[in-house]
Amino acid sequence: MRKISCTLPWLLLALLMVAAGEITSAQSNPTLPLSFFKSRREALREIMPPNSVLVLFSNAEHDYTNDNAYPYHQNPDLYYFSGIKDPDAIMLIFKEPHKFMGMNRPLKEVIYMQENNPAMEKWTGARTTLKEAMETYQIDTAIDAFRFRIFPINFSSFSIVMSDLLPVDIKPDMNNRADLFNLISEFKVKTGISRSPSQRDILISNLIIEKNNPAQKALIDTMLKEHINFVLFNRLTSQLREVKTPEELSMLKKAVDITCSGQNEAIRSIVPSMSELEIQGIQEYMFKKGGAAGEGFTSIIASGNSGCILFYTGNQGAHVGSNLVVMETGAEYQGYTAKVTRTVPGNGKFSPVQLELYKLVLAAHDSAIKSIRAGIPYQEVDRKGMDVLAKGLLQLGIIRDARQVTSYCPHSISHSIGLEVYDKYILGGALKKNMVITVGPGLYFPEGSPCDKKYWGNGIRITDDVLVLADHGEALSKSTPVKPEEIESLMRGNSIFKPKTSLPGK
Repeated sequence: MRKISCTLPWLLLALLMVAAGEITSAQSNPTLPLSFFKSRREALREIMPPNSVLVLFSNAEHDYTNDNAYPYHQNPDLYYFSGIKDPDAIMLIFKEPHKFMGMNRPLKEVIYMQENNPAMEKWTGARTTLKEAMETYQIDTAIDAFRFRIFPINFSSFSIVMSDLLPVDIKPDMNNRADLFNLISEFKVKTGISRSPSQRDILISNLIIEKNNPAQKALIDTMLKEHINFVLFNRLTSQLREVKTPEELSMLKKAVDITCSGQNEAIRSIVPSMSELEIQGIQEYMFKKGGAAGEGFTSIIASGNSGCILFYTGNQGAHVGSNLVVMETGAEYQGYTAKVTRTVPGNGKFSPVQLELYKLVLAAHDSAIKSIRAGIPYQEVDRKGMDVLAKGLLQLGIIRDARQVTSYCPHSISHSIGLEVYDKYILGGALKKNMVITVGPGLYFPEGSPCDKKYWGNGIRITDDVLVLADHGEALSKSTPVKPEEIESLMRGNSIFKPKTSLPGK
């Protein structure tokens, strides 16, 4: 009886949280229809150049320790066009059906993937079978990866071969002659690639596009005509992935809802004695409870001066105290990632200085969201937010020139989200209906900043996920408050995770 009486209050509180909608049932979670992946391949063919082929590789597996791997995460592009989540695969998508020697019919696409190994699956679990790839995921042809080396394809016969970035830092599996290392090696031999495309190449091409200079555009035009073409690969896949389908919007909205439930529960739970890791644990528990596979990126829980570190992921602060706490988290649901950031006072009440800075960031946040609509230049969202920050810092006497705003907000305000937290989109383009973007201005005053010391140690960021519509933007993450008085009210609420510590004013 003692065990039951101890557990019962927790169960009752959990039931109340379910009734309030804060803990969602994993059983009611939507999934991507299997027809989605086939529809993406058909959409790709519509924009591929004549007589072209697009090549995708799975992501590499990486060891965490000896005989223990990191959780595997598929290459988002391969997942987007196939639905396959297994490693050691290469997929070719043809603009027109192609007939190859030894094949009894023309191929629209083919995926080479690992044949099932019952002995290995006792250790690692079942893989997608070749039959499932064709029947369940509706891929035209699936073949044992070991046979890729004898696949009679002449890449020189295609006008353009659009190649994915080739995975790097791959170790060969001495017990598997058809692993990713060998698939890439065979691809290099078949195409005659002397230099592998890299992320640096993509970044350079994107920067050239952003410069909008005629000479640089001419260079891009040349790059787009290269036979082995990674720039065009990036262009076409970005063109499709930047605008979300109705099925994708359903996944993203679910990811955002789960993330907001984690943020709300953490906000209710925080007291000065709580550690950053405890706050992280609360949010990530709520993600799992809501049906998320995990986190779409490493959670940032940063209190005090650590909140001024943009990609702080140590989360080792022992007590948040009365400091501001920056919480940037995102649940991953069916491969799609949310990103929501809230900044709250550790003791439940904003100090006058904290409130002054917070209201400035919130004004920039609101101004940027109000600017959103289909057709405006992407950079307009950044400009609207940064203008508000610059004006506010000038009025506070923190800067003397509006251009100095980047000293206190060194990052852009918006980016696309989807299968990746920094999802693909066409740089230099306009916002399009059904894009989903973040709006996340911030201000950071690390100790030693050239401003009044009263501002030191304060970092603030407010990020919402926004759906672009024809004439406005819809904040998908509005269920987690941003107004300071609403945050303080939520912090006075109850939570099963809140330690037995009183907040000021209670």
